[in-house]
Amino acid sequence: MSFRDVFADTRPLQVPAYRRLWTANIATTIGAQLSVVAVPAQIFSLTGSSAYVGLTGLFGLVPLVIFGLYGGSIADSFDKRTVLIVSTLGMTGTALVFWAMTLSGQANVWWLLCTFSLQQAFFAVNQPTRTAAFRSILPVEQLPAGAALNMMLMQAGAILGPLVAGALIPFIGFSWLYFLDALLLLPTLGAVLALPSLPPKQLSRAGVHSVLDGLRYLRGQPILLVAMLLDLIAMTFGMPRALYPEIAAERFGETEPGMMLALLYSSMAAGAVVGGLLSGWISRVVRQGLAVIVCVLVWGVAVVIAGLAVMLSPGAIGIWAWLMVSMLIFGGAADMFSASLRGAILQQSAEEHVQGRIQGVYIVVVVGGPRLADVLHGWAAGPLGVGMVTLLGGVLVIVGTLLCALLVPSFTRYQKPGSTEIITTPAN
Repeated sequence: MSFRDVFADTRPLQVPAYRRLWTANIATTIGAQLSVVAVPAQIFSLTGSSAYVGLTGLFGLVPLVIFGLYGGSIADSFDKRTVLIVSTLGMTGTALVFWAMTLSGQANVWWLLCTFSLQQAFFAVNQPTRTAAFRSILPVEQLPAGAALNMMLMQAGAILGPLVAGALIPFIGFSWLYFLDALLLLPTLGAVLALPSLPPKQLSRAGVHSVLDGLRYLRGQPILLVAMLLDLIAMTFGMPRALYPEIAAERFGETEPGMMLALLYSSMAAGAVVGGLLSGWISRVVRQGLAVIVCVLVWGVAVVIAGLAVMLSPGAIGIWAWLMVSMLIFGGAADMFSASLRGAILQQSAEEHVQGRIQGVYIVVVVGGPRLADVLHGWAAGPLGVGMVTLLGGVLVIVGTLLCALLVPSFTRYQKPGSTEIITTPAN
């Protein structure tokens, strides 16, 4: 067994364009998390209201949905390099607006929310374009490894960024945190400028008609639909993050928010990073559809055990608390494997001229699932209790995944292009 058989497959980093984007994104991912922490923290400092902080979810979700779909259309209609340049400049500009507004003392909650919404709109155009560009940059056989490396980097940023933000806010304040976010976008801008031209494969006009064409294409592709549906099932039913504060306080006896709450929030991301480091096997998987099914089932089982740990906890930090954290770490690794394989399937199976629109729909699914989970879990926790809601969520993940496998057997049989007896999506 070789080193690459166990640890992350780093062959995509030998491709100069991918390597430049990936290494530059190390800084940019951390910078993005600085603003993710700073915006709600600053709004709370101005208002003292969690209700106003909650508006960041609404002001962030709406542009992500709208421009996630429309941004995919833009990515398929224009040179992807140009779209990446403009959207990266847009994200840099909004970070500088945050900085100037806060430094001048003119910040108020509505200006902050509107600027945040604009920033998320640029992000929603940038992200599907960036992912769609990988299809043109990487060989097909390296797409799973590229997706795994990208996922690992994002999750590492989700751990490190908030820690850096929490450490810096008392010393440099909100304004210079935003300025640091803008500075950390510059390496990515340089990497994007170094990309070759990535023109669209077919001439089309961005707009509602283009978006609808992409949705019609997707409707006739059961493999793509199931890949997205599995993500929605896993996150909507199996993401109990809205329950973490109550679980830490009521079931694990943490009287004030502290270490246990932080561990609950960071455990999935930590698992995803560990999974990324041990993702060498992903590039060798032939039965990719079956592998996704197994990974999502493992995630569901981990959530079920986490729910049992909550229900059995005597109300103090002990073995049951650590069992839940361990299951979330384990489940986070399984989710990382699943996400990497699903991302590869989307890039491999969708035709290149619709890659942007498919990735746009996918980002809506990825963003929307956890937010739906917050609403459903929070609503059900009152009558059922946090432990039972977590456990039932895991059960529903398992049931939903098995139904997908039974009702769409072509997904379970799906194989990586280039392998023998390939099962591909039907022609549109």
